[in-house]
Amino acid sequence: MPRLNRRQFSAAAAATVATVSIPRASAQSPNEQLGVCVAGVNSRGGEHIRGFNKDPRTVIRAIVDIDEEVGRKRAEQVAKMQGKAPEVFSDVRQALDMDGIDILTCATPNHWHALMGVWAMQAGKDVYVEKPVSHNIHEGRALVAAAKRYGRMFQTGTQSRSSAACQDAVKFIADGGIGDVNFARGLCYKRRKSIGSLGDYQIPDNVDFNLWSGPAAYTDPKLTRQRFHYDWHWQRQYGNGDLGNQGPHQTDIARWGLGLNRHPESIISYGGRLGYPAERKDENYVDAGDTANTEVSIYDYGDKCIVFETRGLDVSESAGKDVEGMFGKSKGNKIGVIFYGTDGYVAQTRYDLCKVFDKDMKQVKEFKVSNVGDAHFANFIDACVSRDYGSLNADAMTGHLSAGVSHLGNISYYLGEKNKASVGDIKQALASIKSLDDNAATLQRTVEHLEKSSVDLAKTPLSLGPLLKFDNATERFTNSDEANKMLTRDYRSGFEVPAADKV
Repeated sequence: MPRLNRRQFSAAAAATVATVSIPRASAQSPNEQLGVCVAGVNSRGGEHIRGFNKDPRTVIRAIVDIDEEVGRKRAEQVAKMQGKAPEVFSDVRQALDMDGIDILTCATPNHWHALMGVWAMQAGKDVYVEKPVSHNIHEGRALVAAAKRYGRMFQTGTQSRSSAACQDAVKFIADGGIGDVNFARGLCYKRRKSIGSLGDYQIPDNVDFNLWSGPAAYTDPKLTRQRFHYDWHWQRQYGNGDLGNQGPHQTDIARWGLGLNRHPESIISYGGRLGYPAERKDENYVDAGDTANTEVSIYDYGDKCIVFETRGLDVSESAGKDVEGMFGKSKGNKIGVIFYGTDGYVAQTRYDLCKVFDKDMKQVKEFKVSNVGDAHFANFIDACVSRDYGSLNADAMTGHLSAGVSHLGNISYYLGEKNKASVGDIKQALASIKSLDDNAATLQRTVEHLEKSSVDLAKTPLSLGPLLKFDNATERFTNSDEANKMLTRDYRSGFEVPAADKV
């Protein structure tokens, strides 16, 4: 029987019922290995290579990277690890047409995550995608629909879902270990220096920039950042800032611990990209990034609430009593989640460590484990073999909801970016916002953090986004047409992420 390529497969699949399942790994013999294609191998992809090479049930048969030099070097590394070199591609579509590929793993820049996942599932592959699984809400819903329609296993790269420490802590919360819990605070206090001045920089010679751009606009022929291979995180056309980079890890744990399997009902954000002129000692300095390095987002779920705080400047002070009490007074980064209960607190301070505190901030218990990443890869491979979608620790819907928290928070910020407000005005506006947090206290800590980072809020004030109302059933805002436009993007021809009903 002739083999269908990706485009032929998509056309044929469109004529089938929506719940079609393509068996593959269920017929796996004890000695048969699942073939893996790793896409995006410059940074996080290296961990994918390590993890899938370590598991004897998988073999890496293909590498995809738009930088030929990066792809070649990774292939040489894999050859030394497993005794046979994988095929190297710059276009993922060619890899998906290759025989022997059962799994696609994706560690590319964010703007490629969803399209690559949809293409792979249409081609009958199981998929592992790094967080955030999408660049916007539209894309996340497409992944959920594709996993269902094509019967594929889909794992989100939120490794904490497979951490026994986090699993035990969430169960402890659910069992009433700290009483009633309706509020969680996510933290990304992580120093991020300027990515350099806004300007025109040459694309690296080995990069296929047309393919790299993919679904995003093609900024021919120039870029606006100095470091090509990482700093896309801070340009919203490709990345989602630290709210969408680090945030999906912590907001995922916050949702999990609070038992929230839905989007928030309302969202408001305030913040800015601040402090870099002072850091560079040049008041005219314009940083090439356009995502917030300071951002507070408040998510109301009706009976529960999540607040996420992003700080990219000096993180050595102004953390607040509760944060310092649970994360320590070290001058380093503080990344994690705090659950506030009527009888105490639970703090996730590392992927492999959660601590329990009483009301006096005295630690009374901890949950600790090792090899979190290995456990998450293993959980995914288990599901690929068993074909049991329910066994996945972080399925497509989990990834969609946790990425969605970041997307919704950023939409409020982007819409309010030009709405510069004094601290007093923001405090007054937040006084009427439904929240289980002390909004004024969180604002004050944020202001202290900025002032200690030499930010003059009179010259470069914070921006205040609008309060947005969101309908979970339709995944649309009910009070802003402009916000609804930002639930998707304008896609380049040939790189469109289909709507959920057209995958």
